[in-house]
Amino acid sequence: MSLTPMSATEVIQRWTEFDTVIDARSEDEFAEDHLPGAVNWPTLNNAERIEIGTLYKQVNPFEARKRGAAIAARNISAHIERHVLAKPREWKPLAYCWRGGQRSGALSLILSQIGFRVTLIEGGYKAFRAAIVQDITQQVDRLHFKVVCGPTGSGKTRLLQALAAQGAQVLDLEDLANHRSSVLGAIPGLAQPSQKHFDTLIWDRLRHFEPERPVFVESESKKVGNLSVPISLMETMRSSPCLNLQLNDMERVALLLEDYHHMVDDVDYFCNRLSVLIPLKGHVVVEAWQAQARAGRFDAVVMDLLKNHYDPAYQQSMERNFEQFVKAQTITPDNRSAAAMTTLAGEIITANTV
Repeated sequence: MSLTPMSATEVIQRWTEFDTVIDARSEDEFAEDHLPGAVNWPTLNNAERIEIGTLYKQVNPFEARKRGAAIAARNISAHIERHVLAKPREWKPLAYCWRGGQRSGALSLILSQIGFRVTLIEGGYKAFRAAIVQDITQQVDRLHFKVVCGPTGSGKTRLLQALAAQGAQVLDLEDLANHRSSVLGAIPGLAQPSQKHFDTLIWDRLRHFEPERPVFVESESKKVGNLSVPISLMETMRSSPCLNLQLNDMERVALLLEDYHHMVDDVDYFCNRLSVLIPLKGHVVVEAWQAQARAGRFDAVVMDLLKNHYDPAYQQSMERNFEQFVKAQTITPDNRSAAAMTTLAGEIITANTV
């Protein structure tokens, strides 16, 4: 029998030693955030957790613990039958719950009595969350970044995807955030993760990068949709060398209409999103854009948005916030196509490995 408590910091350092990471919390707690690669084996599910919490407050802790133990025993038995019977003796799981360790401790005790070497995170998820928030800064400090700048529609995301496809190290914050980082950037039907999970996703990407090679990242603002970029990462990005991606205006319009095709397909949604710009541009301007959209003149709307909203704001933001933008190397694909971005990505990788 082997049951070993371990601090969250040590868990991070010895991450590769564990075969399975088990989150013993409820489904909702798991959905908000969880350790990378974790599986959810609730000791108490959502409804059961509420039931026991209510019993704890309205009756007394002793009655709540008795009822909780009965439910937990059934759930743990089901998890063992479903997931554990085929595991070899050498299987080494890591388990955690919220903080106190009661839920993960009950599961871990039984697994250890079977004969598995079980590690339990001291302080649970709460301690691990604090540890990764601190470790993000350490991960950022060991890396160096190349910031892909460029006006809206220049193809920054496409270039990052082309770089990643050719083996470059890429931190795509918009992909992790499920958002295209503008007032029109929400992706219909795709919710953003919680702030906690966004942080965890960033940490998980950073820890896999090699310090010898650059990490390419887009010139994001402090927030991607409703999510905040970690301060240490943001500060480092803003002081890093920049690449200035340029694409001609007609190609930019065509690229945006391709990437935002859901707005062309749903004019009401597009016009509703444009309403967010009324405080900045006024009713007359925004209503003119909405009228053009309803008339099917999307090219004109997008061009006007670029020239009178996005481009001036982006230029000011770059000059104000990114220290090395003024001396950024200008890079220009032949067009917006995947082939052109692939060619440009290859040239960038070659230039950064010589």
